[in-house]
Amino acid sequence: MAQHFLLSAQARTLSLREIYKGGEEKAYDTFKAMRWTDGEPVCPKCGCCEAYEITTRRKFKCKGCYAQFSVTSGTIFASRKMAFVDLLAAICIFVNAVKGISALQLSRDLDCQYKTAFVMAHKLREALAAEVAEHELSGEVEIDGAYFGGHIRPANFAEDRIDRRLAKHQTGTRRVVIALRERKGRTRTFVAKIEAEGVEIAKRIVSRMATTVYADEGSHWDHLHDGWTVGRINHSEAYSADGANTNMVESYFSRLRRMVAGQHHGVSPKYLHQYSAHAAWLEDHRRRDNGGNAMAVVANAMAHPVSRVWKGYWQRNAA
Repeated sequence: MAQHFLLSAQARTLSLREIYKGGEEKAYDTFKAMRWTDGEPVCPKCGCCEAYEITTRRKFKCKGCYAQFSVTSGTIFASRKMAFVDLLAAICIFVNAVKGISALQLSRDLDCQYKTAFVMAHKLREALAAEVAEHELSGEVEIDGAYFGGHIRPANFAEDRIDRRLAKHQTGTRRVVIALRERKGRTRTFVAKIEAEGVEIAKRIVSRMATTVYADEGSHWDHLHDGWTVGRINHSEAYSADGANTNMVESYFSRLRRMVAGQHHGVSPKYLHQYSAHAAWLEDHRRRDNGGNAMAVVANAMAHPVSRVWKGYWQRNAA
């Protein structure tokens, strides 16, 4: 099943078709090349570059500390059980979905358990988020926030319905995604309880040499004037005026809203930061072909250390 999707729907470049034709060995070589660019295995335990291969088990043994390791040891795919060709198929399906993919759909495509697909997708999101974790925004930067979650289902009978706008009736699961986006650059996202926290976030990640920071007329953005030249746009009057707009960040929120509503139907605040980072990565690389995106995800996954969130026991409490 996974190989079928890799060939027919996801692998649209020559390199991915060649990997499919080569089967498991070709996929293994791809992961190996992404892990060690010069082809020489490096022990993740001691850093020694001298190791010999145990060909019967696709493992290596370090000549320095005698530890055994595989191509995925110490990466996001550590202790993996899926075949390499299925991992590659999962990545191709994952990046091909322009507005995300649900774990249930991914599990059906790969013919694996829902929990396997759920954890794998979140591991990939964690690796993608690490790509911009240390990136400082510069140039022209747009900032805005959008609220997600906390929906209260109205009662059936009109006399039983409550005013869902009141604080006492809130569920406590509503969060705001604060997005900061460079024009013609990268997007960084954060999850907070109130939008005003975005000012402190901007102070941490936006360069003081940034040309202009653009925001709407929300009063909480007034403090941005203390650090940068700020362009403001009043959305009750216009969406863009004299170059002042937040259209790029609104474009990102459009993708994220459709991801949450159309694919996942609801997102726990516990994992909202990973879904928002996933949407940001898709938005930043929307013009790159699927093959390039797939190889970039493989490289990110092989460079990312073992996940401390998605390792060990199943995530029982999603609240």
